[in-house]
Amino acid sequence: MVNGKGSGPGLWAAVVLALLGVLLLPPAPASAAGKPTVTLSKSQAGKGGSVTVKGAGWRPNALLMLLICGQSKPGRGVIGGTGSCANSEGRAVTTDKGGAFSKRLPVAEPPKPCPCVVHVATVTGKKARADAAFKVAGHPVEPLPEHAESGSLSTLTGTGTGLDGSSGLLTWFGAPPRRTLAFTVDNVGSEPVKDPVFQVGTSHGVFAPQWEERPWRGTIAPGKKARIELPVELSAGAHGDYLVSLKFGGEILAEQPWEVGRPWGATVFWILLCLVVPAAVFRLGMAAIDHLRHPPGRHRGGRPLSSGTSRGAPPGARGTARPAGDGPRSP
Repeated sequence: MVNGKGSGPGLWAAVVLALLGVLLLPPAPASAAGKPTVTLSKSQAGKGGSVTVKGAGWRPNALLMLLICGQSKPGRGVIGGTGSCANSEGRAVTTDKGGAFSKRLPVAEPPKPCPCVVHVATVTGKKARADAAFKVAGHPVEPLPEHAESGSLSTLTGTGTGLDGSSGLLTWFGAPPRRTLAFTVDNVGSEPVKDPVFQVGTSHGVFAPQWEERPWRGTIAPGKKARIELPVELSAGAHGDYLVSLKFGGEILAEQPWEVGRPWGATVFWILLCLVVPAAVFRLGMAAIDHLRHPPGRHRGGRPLSSGTSRGAPPGARGTARPAGDGPRSP
């Protein structure tokens, strides 16, 4: 019984032990918290020094790349992509089973001026990134562009990314092939992305992509997703295996292969043209030769001249036929 003798102290002891067990439970792994985080052992260091980078909330056993990047700010991402980072001094690290890591990173001056960040991003698998503000002592500082791309967009795999559309009759005769690149992006930053400008590139074989800017009108709030469709067009008569690439903020977001069929209609047209034109030229040439070899008879008054008509006789005069064997008459 609860109110029995000696039961009070035992009940309170059980309650105290239960509370201690709850308080002493190990904390939930950082990966369950949601977004990955990055912390630094120091906020400033000069070239030649080092900083310890720690992270939590990443995927277990994920391969990450650590870089010091200029012209960057947490929430706006790396403006200009990895071209703004000290790539030669970057370091790779693999997270543990709990999604955490710790890595010593040498300090180097990035090719772009500060403000700078320590940029951490996944190398393989689902894309994730995080930035921590960092000051490189002695490195120049310049204000960030007002309308720079934030670089905080990430494409979502398995959401129908691909090329929509089909070739028409004109494409069969050599018209430029057209498609629509459809994909879904996720704003993984802390600030909204307004009217982003993407870059779409097409490459064929070993040649480098030809990039063209494709603006998109709209605003993507932090943590929100958006379905985007951008036009893609090749040159006239293009055929073979192409690769369509999507880039934003200097980073490749997606790549999609495109197999373009040969424009057989144009091929048939040129074959027929090569056969018809020589045949027509041959017929015209033969007609000209026949005209030169057999000129038509001269006409007078709309009728051909008879063989018995004297060339020197006046008009209306007719020649008199003479019987055979008659000699000239005497006067």
